[in-house]
Amino acid sequence: MNIGLKFRNRYIAALPTVIVCYFVVSYLILPATWSRIEHDPGLAKRTFLTANAQGIPGGPINVGLIGTREDVVSAFQVAAWYPADPITLRTSLEIIGSVVLDRPYKAAPVSPLFFEGRREDLAFEKPHGVSADRRQHVRLWLVLSSGADASPVWLGSASFDSGVTLSRDTGQVTHKIAPNIDQARNQLIDGLNQAQLVKGIFQMRGIGPTLNGRNGEGDPYHTDGEIWLAQLVRQGERTDKVAGRQPPPALIQMKDAVFSLRSSND
Repeated sequence: MNIGLKFRNRYIAALPTVIVCYFVVSYLILPATWSRIEHDPGLAKRTFLTANAQGIPGGPINVGLIGTREDVVSAFQVAAWYPADPITLRTSLEIIGSVVLDRPYKAAPVSPLFFEGRREDLAFEKPHGVSADRRQHVRLWLVLSSGADASPVWLGSASFDSGVTLSRDTGQVTHKIAPNIDQARNQLIDGLNQAQLVKGIFQMRGIGPTLNGRNGEGDPYHTDGEIWLAQLVRQGERTDKVAGRQPPPALIQMKDAVFSLRSSND
């Protein structure tokens, strides 16, 4: 009884310390470790998910660019990306001919997506191979005319088209995406950076970790849920070196590493 009583008294004596430690770790240390100071407060509290014309959720926002429209267009031009043609009967037939006959169509159209009720302002692509069935592509929306750096801020949804199919909603020719959209995001940002078109790169919170996402065409995707933003040079002027990335908090780096490991197995 004495041993049990001593143990209980020690437990009761230590309980306030345990409670204090719990609250400090759970409500102060861990939230501070996970959180980050967003570079641009004007981007906070947004739902970073696109939708198709029928309102079905599409791909997530996963990239951002800081610069004027001219800066954006010049950067993609220098990096050998092409502005996408609008969807018409002619361009639809042309993309079919490109895939069937294995011939180039570097400015093949992309299906429209909507973010915060607006269709994309710009769309670019970079072919992989001869025909238009495989390509990197990105849709961009101007979301802030003047952000924290007094420059326009563009958010975009980047993915890699791995083949051509017909839309289940409209029957129009469309692409199916590769599930690893983080790889598409990284290739876009790294490509602009390697071309020395970027002054700085930082991360902000996106839709969050997603293992079994589906876009508007039903294609699966997975992502670490982060958005990488690049500060562009002025109208295609080159920097003298590639830019470094501002690292996110430690726990977010660990989470991103886990998703990166999963992605490498796809």
